[in-house]
Amino acid sequence: MLLSKGFEVEVYTGTPEGEIVGLSHEIVTALDRFVREPDSRNVEYTTPPLCSYERLLCELVRPRLQLRKYLKTLGDYTLIPGSTLSLGKSDRFYRSDPGNPYHSYIEQTYGTKVVTASVHINIGFSDPEMLMRAIRLVRMEAPLYLALSASSPFLDGEVTGAHSTRWMIFPKTPAHVPLFESHAHFIKWTEEQLAAGTMKNVRHLWSSVRPNGDSRPYSINRLELRICDLIVDPLALLAVTALLEARLIQMLEEPGLDPLESSQIPASERLKELIAIADTNEIAAAKDSLDAFLRHWQDGKLIKARDWIEELYKQVWPVAKKQGFSCFLSPLKKILREGNTSQQWLKSIAEGQDVKSVIIQGIQAMAEQERELEDKLCQMQVA
Repeated sequence: MLLSKGFEVEVYTGTPEGEIVGLSHEIVTALDRFVREPDSRNVEYTTPPLCSYERLLCELVRPRLQLRKYLKTLGDYTLIPGSTLSLGKSDRFYRSDPGNPYHSYIEQTYGTKVVTASVHINIGFSDPEMLMRAIRLVRMEAPLYLALSASSPFLDGEVTGAHSTRWMIFPKTPAHVPLFESHAHFIKWTEEQLAAGTMKNVRHLWSSVRPNGDSRPYSINRLELRICDLIVDPLALLAVTALLEARLIQMLEEPGLDPLESSQIPASERLKELIAIADTNEIAAAKDSLDAFLRHWQDGKLIKARDWIEELYKQVWPVAKKQGFSCFLSPLKKILREGNTSQQWLKSIAEGQDVKSVIIQGIQAMAEQERELEDKLCQMQVA
């Protein structure tokens, strides 16, 4: 049985030369399904929860085609890949809704560290305790999904030294997030954070993965993986999602697949040590992505991210095949072979290109791929 899946996609708007320009205040007025972020330079759209990968592909591409068509009515504007302000202007916040007090708090507290673009992957769960087990497992393996998706090696026209500059600078909030032992634990912890002011509202939990639902923390029905950089290739995004879904289906079939149960770390130290491993691995993956050395949550041994992903791929491929979506896993092999977006961009830098040229080429490649997908896969008319 396939799980329901949906995406929240943040993307920058700007010029074909890579200058990021704030247009969200106009976009959200003109187009359905788009919502504004605190800074006007990126805009977000969501896809409905669906089980079918084919339908998800169209739901990923259709809004972008509509957005591109609308941007042309405003001027020579386009969509810009990457998850940070690659070519500059990180010194200033461009408010999308100056009268919004929560946006004021975000600007004053975090500045442009939050002006990033990413993709959040939501997977549905009807049982809250099963959801919390999924949260625990994905918390420990979230760095692998960051390693596959890294697309932010630049900031302000410079090479930063990190593959995901976004996750390096993004203000994870609250600073300490436990490995939730149960739904009741999550409720109690959230109430404590709201009372202490470390969270301003129930959405103010900015961690690699979190429980989501219409009335958090009490009513939760989906896992939200938040760590991924923006993956502009829809087929690559579906591949990452297929890996996540297959791993979660495997978890449903194997009750022992829970870090609280199957980690070899001594029980007395397990909770504290697992959190430390997860946090350290996130930083390592943000810096070196697929080439990062991570500590495995089961046995504590060091393993390169790409090797861990290869192991997971082999484990979950039969699960995906049984459920009929193994073909959507295949683009992972290309990412492992050719590198993620950051690694490809950094290879171009090493070959002598400058940051602006790399971004311009990325803009052109993104637009061309969407045109091809429109023609070959969706056969849709953009209204």
